[in-house]
Amino acid sequence: MPIILPPIARRDFIKGSFVLSGATITASSFVAADSKSVRFDPNRIALLADTHISDDPNRSYPGTKWPGSPVKEEEHEWVNMADSLAQSAREIIELNPRPSNLIINGDCAMSRGTEAEYKELLRLLEPIRAAGISVHITIGNHDNRDKLWKLLPFLKKEQMGIHADVIERPHANFFLLDSGRKGILGEKQLNWLAQELDQRTDKPALVFGHFNPYPNLGVRPIKGMRDGSSLLRLLAAHKHARAYFYGHTHEWQQDQRGHLHLINQPAVSYYFGKGHAHGWVDMKLTAKSADLEFHCIDPKHRQHGNQRQIPLTG
Repeated sequence: MPIILPPIARRDFIKGSFVLSGATITASSFVAADSKSVRFDPNRIALLADTHISDDPNRSYPGTKWPGSPVKEEEHEWVNMADSLAQSAREIIELNPRPSNLIINGDCAMSRGTEAEYKELLRLLEPIRAAGISVHITIGNHDNRDKLWKLLPFLKKEQMGIHADVIERPHANFFLLDSGRKGILGEKQLNWLAQELDQRTDKPALVFGHFNPYPNLGVRPIKGMRDGSSLLRLLAAHKHARAYFYGHTHEWQQDQRGHLHLINQPAVSYYFGKGHAHGWVDMKLTAKSADLEFHCIDPKHRQHGNQRQIPLTG
């Protein structure tokens, strides 16, 4: 079953202002945004991955600091994860029309998914939910299902388990997978995906999972999903499966195998390569394509506004 954080009533939103380490969303600015007669677009989806929220909103992390990193010790670049998510939230809320849905593609938490980390995550997501946007979460290797469930009182017991789901939109269906903490989908989930794809051939399919399906092509060597080859074979056999989106590698990359586009989402939080970009992706669906635009946390970064198009027909 899925993890969905539905919109919350504005009256339940934090009164006054929402402040985290210099990132502020005030009640007045929220009302001002709504006063523009904001519309919601069911074919617009905000795509996030690897938020890595800490229990300390002031914490910064040098993502370039890993075993074998070519970055010198004195040249590591530090990123505040809470600030990055708060900025992304502000930008998404300011969109008009607003996306009706937002997907966080795994690794919501910084360490191993503690309750304190998820409390901060949920607090940061409140403005998005108060803006009328539904939030969908996939599970990554830094996440802990049990700890997250404890903080979601509306979640029913029968909804606890592997978090796979289908989001139906006018121009495409979204399939959200659970690659867990070890990068394994498993035979049962792969069979579920095959059945769901077979039952929904009327629209293009866009598939999401946290782990990369094969070894990373970017700056940091990262092994792929353990049963990634099985996933790719399955998607190759379904011609209406147009793309697989994944996070985990903290890079903005694209690849293609036959009809299948492979989209490596950037991290909202920190990046692995010095000077690399981080941020979120704005997806707009039409009958013919899924149009992607990269919004960098640093608007002066050379990749800010970078666009990709995924054909949904042909």
